[in-house]
Amino acid sequence: MVAERIAAFVIGLGLVGLALNDVFQSVIVPRAVGRRFRPSYYLTHLLWLLWPKLAWRVHPRDNDKREDMLAVFAPFNLIMILGFWSLLLLLGYGLMLYTLRGEVRPPLESFAQALYFAGTAYFTIGFGDFVGAHGVTRLISLAAGASGLAVVSTTTAYLFAIFGSFQTREAFVVNVGARAGTPPSGVGLLAIAGYAGIVESLPDVMRDAQRWCAVVMETHLAYPTLAYFRSSHDNQSWVGTLGTLLDASTLALTTVKCNAGEARIFHNLGRHAASDLARYFGVRSTINDAGISRGEFEHACDRLESAGYELHERDRAWTRFSELRGEYAGSLNALAHFFSIPPLQWVGDRSTLDTESAHKQS
Repeated sequence: MVAERIAAFVIGLGLVGLALNDVFQSVIVPRAVGRRFRPSYYLTHLLWLLWPKLAWRVHPRDNDKREDMLAVFAPFNLIMILGFWSLLLLLGYGLMLYTLRGEVRPPLESFAQALYFAGTAYFTIGFGDFVGAHGVTRLISLAAGASGLAVVSTTTAYLFAIFGSFQTREAFVVNVGARAGTPPSGVGLLAIAGYAGIVESLPDVMRDAQRWCAVVMETHLAYPTLAYFRSSHDNQSWVGTLGTLLDASTLALTTVKCNAGEARIFHNLGRHAASDLARYFGVRSTINDAGISRGEFEHACDRLESAGYELHERDRAWTRFSELRGEYAGSLNALAHFFSIPPLQWVGDRSTLDTESAHKQS
């Protein structure tokens, strides 16, 4: 009997430690952390593997309703994680109090009563119908109350950080969408600038993109839940914007004769971001080349020439373009498939885009 009580107490203490460590790693530590001993990561990952499949099953033909269902995931997941942490803490404190049930006044008669006592302490209700009679039970009840206050206050600050980062991210996504067409593409970004006569502004766009990419990489690794938040605008996403900018910078470096200094810096940063994010979310590349055909590249060159650009020799440009795009295409498409982003011309699932549209957008 004594051994069983000790084992139950240790299990309860372990559940409390597991939950508090998860809260600390997920909310307080401002950097990417490992997955070990973080049940919320695995819970989120598992749920997301099922959610898009359910969205496609429920709304196989209605893109708007399917996007609405996918957009619900991130807010729901935040609430679910908070509830999951609270459940682990209540179970842990309940187990510890139940092993010391004789030290509570009146003595606890069941595990349900122990959970109730732990809940009144955790949520700082304090009805007083159960109280700790000695030091250990009083310490556990105080620790439960302190845990409740800590989890609620830190997660509240966490929510403000998440929504602030989301707004910063999306403001730039909308800006790029206005410059790159709908759906956005790297070719569209360059072509629209050419048609509008604002090619000289592209270095400024790339500088802004560098800052945006650095912020996205840091915030999405430190707060992974943020990556699941979908854009509030049709045919746009943070993954698609990253792909649009990477493709535009690659074309500037290999195909178009222009000032490509800022594009080169962004290409290095964006490639690094795509690789790190794909590695962190555990997604694997399904391609190991440029990810587009020579025909798509030729259509892109035709559109850029019609926009007024002078191009490098196409065979040489294609060779160099394939080499540079192959450095990030796999990671980018893996992220696009994992997050089920709206299809873009060169990013993600392009099977839903017809050939004629593909030619126009490339």
